[in-house]
Amino acid sequence: MESLREQLEKMLDVTQLNERFRDIMRNMVFKDPDVKLFLSENRDRLDNTAIEKSASKLYEFVSEKKKAEASDDGLAPGYYPKLIINNHRIDVTYVPSRELIKKQQQETIKKRISSVYMPKDIKNATLEHFEATRGRQRALEKAMAFIDDYMQAPKKFHKGLYLHGAFGVGKTYLLGAIAYELSEQGYSTTLVHFPTLAVEMKNSIGKNTTEDKLELYKKARILMLDDIGADSMSSWIRDDVLGVILQYRMQEQLPTFFSSNFNMKQLEEEHLTQSQRGEMEPLKAKRIMERVRFLSEEVEMSGENRRLK
Repeated sequence: MESLREQLEKMLDVTQLNERFRDIMRNMVFKDPDVKLFLSENRDRLDNTAIEKSASKLYEFVSEKKKAEASDDGLAPGYYPKLIINNHRIDVTYVPSRELIKKQQQETIKKRISSVYMPKDIKNATLEHFEATRGRQRALEKAMAFIDDYMQAPKKFHKGLYLHGAFGVGKTYLLGAIAYELSEQGYSTTLVHFPTLAVEMKNSIGKNTTEDKLELYKKARILMLDDIGADSMSSWIRDDVLGVILQYRMQEQLPTFFSSNFNMKQLEEEHLTQSQRGEMEPLKAKRIMERVRFLSEEVEMSGENRRLK
């Protein structure tokens, strides 16, 4: 950065320089409240010579502070100037602004949420913005109870929620809000759109990546399977993908959430029992649902379709 004198030399001739320099320091820099406070607090450590030799740094501080307050780019965008003493002289360092710190915190929180095949804005969902209507109140209360219980004893097993209800009542949003609240406390969550996952798992067979993908979902600290039952499942997806994931999570007692347009009874009888080939396999469907019931508590949500608003 150019010093104050270097900037002034471009505007003034030498005879005017000293007077103009003193005028700026007197009327702008030394009247700045932060400069006045700093000099007052450090009067025992700074003599007049040190202050005079630090004039350009004081000017830099005042100038960059004004830019930061006006949201201009300045020397270090997102950072705020701070006066310090360095080797018996006044110097300027730059610290993150409140806005930058908040932004960095938000980014850290969102990094703890692994969103796979989910809407982009799901990471912005919060309980604060979840409207607790009559048909959604119980689900909200259950969500808050899970968060409280989990934070008090994260190593214990806690049942997740099986949220079911009509299209657009906020099931996916609530899952995202739970994930966000947990991420604020340092806990990671994996949300995945199950119908898309099923397609990707089929495609992974030819790429030899099936096992790697299964490991990701089996061992996720907190797993949320969104929109389960939206598409018919093949026997392979039901038994060797969903079944394997749920079996591992049941054995390891890992929190697992689900959302569906169907209640548990409908999911079992109308979607898991009959394969895509039309084969009836009630025992295999029952086995899957035993794991679902072990891992989650069924909660109904109702209300208007908020996606049409």
